[in-house]
Amino acid sequence: MKKSYLGLGIIAAIIIAVLVMFVPSYNNFVSLEENVDKSYAQIENQLQRRLDLIPNLVNTVKGYAAHEEEVLTAIADARARLAGAGSPEEEATANAELSGALSRLLVVVENYPDLKANQQFAQLMDELAGTENRISVARKDYNDQVAEYNSRVKRFPGVIVANITGFNEKEYFEADERAQQAPEVDFGGTD
Repeated sequence: MKKSYLGLGIIAAIIIAVLVMFVPSYNNFVSLEENVDKSYAQIENQLQRRLDLIPNLVNTVKGYAAHEEEVLTAIADARARLAGAGSPEEEATANAELSGALSRLLVVVENYPDLKANQQFAQLMDELAGTENRISVARKDYNDQVAEYNSRVKRFPGVIVANITGFNEKEYFEADERAQQAPEVDFGGTD
């Protein structure tokens, strides 16, 4: 009789030990995953803010540079791709395309001194610059949260809990490969 109680006691102790290890680790993963999701939502919030600013900026430029249709079309196309992106990788690629198109727009603006002096344009550019900074901070915060989450997924005992409960590594918000190359700027105006 004592052996069966001893066996039950050992089994109960093992179950309690597993629960003591499992429950806090699981709850930690839930919290970390929520932090990653919240950080990603902040990136999307700032990208949406930029998407909302761009039509106003484009309309302001259109009045001065109606024949710069190619640049304005590239911005509209990149904006649409960013709005339809479904993953951090797709958003990073679309974001790089939009940033490139905006860089080309700034080159166009250099040819229109009256546009640069336009108060509405200047205000929109200031808001866009502020939004770009917010996007950069949000991407850094997101990647910090992903790094913390991914390190917990890979470390013991988290790796066991993660494998049992289905917590998988998250994607970083990485810059597109084209973002590592400086855009080509030509102020010569040769056609």
